[in-house]
Amino acid sequence: VALSIGSQHNSHTLADAFSVASSAGHKHHNTRTATALHATIEKTSLKAPSDIPDDDIPGMFEQYVQKTYGRYNLTIEKGEGCTLTDSNGKEYLDFVAGISTCILGHNNAELSKAVTDQINSVHHVSNLYYIPSQAKLAAWLVENSCMDKAFFCNSGAEANEAAIKCARRHASNRGITDPVIITAKQSFHGRTLAALSATGQPKYHEGFGYGGEMVPGFQYVTYNNLDELKAMVEEMNQTPEEDAKAGRKRGVAAIMLEALQGEGGIITGDPDYFKLARMLCDECGALLMCDEVQVGMGRSGTLWGFENLGVEPDVFTSAKALGGGVPIGAMVAKGAAADTLVPGTHASTYGGNPLACAAGLAVAQYMSDHDLLTNANERGEQLSEGLGKLAEKYPAVLADTRGWGLLKGIKINDDAGVTAGELVGDAMEEGLLLVAAGPSVVRFVPPLIVTKEEIDQALSIFEKAILKHVE
Repeated sequence: VALSIGSQHNSHTLADAFSVASSAGHKHHNTRTATALHATIEKTSLKAPSDIPDDDIPGMFEQYVQKTYGRYNLTIEKGEGCTLTDSNGKEYLDFVAGISTCILGHNNAELSKAVTDQINSVHHVSNLYYIPSQAKLAAWLVENSCMDKAFFCNSGAEANEAAIKCARRHASNRGITDPVIITAKQSFHGRTLAALSATGQPKYHEGFGYGGEMVPGFQYVTYNNLDELKAMVEEMNQTPEEDAKAGRKRGVAAIMLEALQGEGGIITGDPDYFKLARMLCDECGALLMCDEVQVGMGRSGTLWGFENLGVEPDVFTSAKALGGGVPIGAMVAKGAAADTLVPGTHASTYGGNPLACAAGLAVAQYMSDHDLLTNANERGEQLSEGLGKLAEKYPAVLADTRGWGLLKGIKINDDAGVTAGELVGDAMEEGLLLVAAGPSVVRFVPPLIVTKEEIDQALSIFEKAILKHVE
């Protein structure tokens, strides 16, 4: 691009600017010279998307896309309900749902209309202005939970980052200089640096530390172990003597837990564990925070996973299903936590924009109109019963069934001779999409609109995959 700046009509203004800058180098030059500068832009040669051949999608990924995912050799071209169709016309029953995201399935008429209508109106404006759909979605989240106010972002990791910042700021307001957030081993809270540091799985930390350490201020305890949690809270609420002499104060800022550990193997929370966490937070002024990114929005059979545990957190995070596949995240808080972040402390360019919130409202409305919570419970019971029968029938391969609602997993025996990932691949060949939750658990997370017939079909296909490994 060739660029020269100027205008014949504004030459004095521009020349004045240049003459001021140059006057220091020409102290004896007192004559003001008006110079006309003209702007010309030569057309650049851009390669349009239409100029790029796309007849080899896997090859394009190999050449152009960073390899942050291990992908199956499968290209999805369209979807309808709980069915996806690949580039060869083969149909698959989708029990992945974008990993617990597309709770209304694919090509949902109400969601499509809401997004289309919104993008034909206004799809994005800054949070410097009022966005009506954001206010309404915030009201829906608050009216259907124990919370007071919502902050919107774009993903689960971002929502958890907001929760982490909220906890640290809240602790700072209480005079804590060294805030500690306690999370669980085998947890998963996202891929951004602080969310990854909160994730209690060392394998995800490799290569991202500084001096062997991740973001400081996180401690990990065994999930559902009451004694470990109690001991950790007691220890972290004591400031080491040397630090105290330096005027520092250590304290627990928050206990951050998933109501159900998804990536950790579909492990449900123990109500007694969560009640203890609630009590410990109340005693020391810390926040109890629940990561609802995967289990929330009805997947557990209740709107929020923590409702299965008999506790109310101070903060919870949501994403994935909140927009039904349209990117959106939220950090929702109550009490002092709801007013901890103020202008200048946190923000998001896209968070809560009209397009994303239109999708969120469409999902929320559909959930109410079609009673998806009831369907999640009924189909979840059917799925558990069917998986249990398969475990009884093939004990050499399958162990226990676990989970809530339509977030279910089945454990693969350690000596089965097959991994969860391999069984997922076998099921895919038979026309069923599943996803592993660790090396030994196969996860079933269909859209919440799934029917009785589709559950039966999925169980039948999964049995075909199992039979490939039964002598």
